[in-house]
Amino acid sequence: MRRILYAIAGTLSLITGLIGVVLPVLPTTPFLLLSAWCFARSNKRLHAWLINHKYFGPAINDWEKHKGIKASNKKRAYVLIVLSFSISIYVVPLTWVKVLLLFMCIALLWNMKRIKTL
Repeated sequence: MRRILYAIAGTLSLITGLIGVVLPVLPTTPFLLLSAWCFARSNKRLHAWLINHKYFGPAINDWEKHKGIKASNKKRAYVLIVLSFSISIYVVPLTWVKVLLLFMCIALLWNMKRIKTL
């Protein structure tokens, strides 16, 4: 039963991560990492497919083996975080929401900084 729940969670997380590829508001990487974690506990074939994937595999392998992110991916993440939050702050009309978004952006950037750079 536990393997089935992990497989379902991994599949839902994978779908959410794939949606995040085209929607800039939705992050891709955390959902793919969650999928890899769930698949490692439920379905070895899906886990192998994910870690050997042309686009997603290297980042997942870096995280699973070294608990870190390559410098190039980290720089790209910084740019995308700042860009997406800047657009959101510009578009939102409410001042309190702008302030909240700014604090969220700072917190996310701080968290990214704390992750090991490979």
